[in-house]
Amino acid sequence: MNSIILTTLNARYSHTSIGLRYLFANLKELQDEASIIEFTINDNIQDIAEQLLAKKPHIIGIGVYIWNVMQVSELVHTIKKVSPKTIIILGGAEVSYDPMRVNMDMADYIIRGEGELAFHTLCKSISNGEYPSERMIDAGTVSLDDIELPYRYYNDEDVQNRYIYVEASRGCPFSCEFCLSSMDNRVRNLFVDRLLEEFEILWQRGVRNFKFIDRTFNLNPKISNQILDFFLCKDEDYFAHFEVIPDHFPASIQERIKQFKPASLQLEIGIQTLNNEVATRIHRKLNVEKIKENITFLEHETHAHMHLDLIVGLPGENLESFGEGLNQLCSLTDAEIQIGILKNLSGTSLSRHNESYGMVYSDIPPYDIIKTADLSFEDIQKMKRFARFWNLYKNSGNFKLSIALLWSEGTIFENFFAFSLWIYEQTNSTWQISLDRLAKLLFTYLAEVDLLQRQHIADCLTQDLMKIEGRVLPSFLRPYAPSIPKTPKNKVSGHNKRQLRHL
Repeated sequence: MNSIILTTLNARYSHTSIGLRYLFANLKELQDEASIIEFTINDNIQDIAEQLLAKKPHIIGIGVYIWNVMQVSELVHTIKKVSPKTIIILGGAEVSYDPMRVNMDMADYIIRGEGELAFHTLCKSISNGEYPSERMIDAGTVSLDDIELPYRYYNDEDVQNRYIYVEASRGCPFSCEFCLSSMDNRVRNLFVDRLLEEFEILWQRGVRNFKFIDRTFNLNPKISNQILDFFLCKDEDYFAHFEVIPDHFPASIQERIKQFKPASLQLEIGIQTLNNEVATRIHRKLNVEKIKENITFLEHETHAHMHLDLIVGLPGENLESFGEGLNQLCSLTDAEIQIGILKNLSGTSLSRHNESYGMVYSDIPPYDIIKTADLSFEDIQKMKRFARFWNLYKNSGNFKLSIALLWSEGTIFENFFAFSLWIYEQTNSTWQISLDRLAKLLFTYLAEVDLLQRQHIADCLTQDLMKIEGRVLPSFLRPYAPSIPKTPKNKVSGHNKRQLRHL
């Protein structure tokens, strides 16, 4: 039995919690009494409570985030009803800032901020029979030189089947009002030699996917280059994901990025808006010309898989402005463009725009914008569906040739917006639509609404769908195929399967 259990509910099985492993790594003399157990948000809450309480823990520490806060609230309620003497300690972004919009009154303690040292101190006091009177514990930030790193606590199952999250720094120098990272505007770097030693241990254990959670990986070229060199000297296939700032790619970083093989490097690039007035309003630094220059470089001179972010609902931005930004990005790159809906996270300063720009948000996680002075509730609903269908068709890589037929005339935003409205009329849903049905919907729209030549549409769809090993040509396309094409031997699997579909 373990007297301390660290747990959370991840969004998916393939995800892991680096936060839990940091806490475990820094439990010092209490580590032998502790264990990590992870669940997903789709697991039954009472089943989770049963599994946790079966180990008869004295303390349960739970990581709380925007994607699991509702489930954690229910879990805390269940545990305390069944076992009132079990001490529950919460931590994580969703309980670190005011207002706390989901009731967590039944939790015994809440640690706000970086909890590696505070959690150990609290557990030690409780283990000694000393129960602090203060329920809310402000941990603030830690010195990264004073904490143990978490990477040895990824287990063999994690190594084989799940993403391995890592970091080289914490904090962000920018002050974008929609982002919690703006709360810590001082960048703190981990000692890179120490970090690379841990990465080598992970590599020797078989880790081939490294997902960096740094907000500004390319901010310090000296450190970035050492980490990029770590991967470039490896001969085996791997997948490395970095979140980078779009206007800072010095020559030394460019030269290294050029050397990465296809499907080995993914760059998440936060654009959010290309409207300078909107960007200035939310304190987002925006150098549009430099962004265009760097994206063009990445698109034409590297094999990096780009994942660009745009946000719907920023104060003062309407559909026309958003569409112009999307069209600009699409003119520069064929990369994934992730379309997100603005969220009003506790701790940020977005609410200062509420009156001036008619910003109305849901108070239920994930705190999405509901309407603005420039976007009606119906507009935002339409854009949520636009984003979902964009992800299924454009970002998935499943329709590389055929989706481009949509915008043979006119702008990309205008044409895909019309397409997304039509799809929803046919399906009344944005979920659980099979690949074959997605293909048939696209075929029907191109043939019956855009009046394109059916054989040409079918040829493009056949090439798209049959590029992956094991797929079967949908029945509606068979009359257009003189013979059933064979799929090539390029089965897509692993953590970079989405990137491989784009090749």
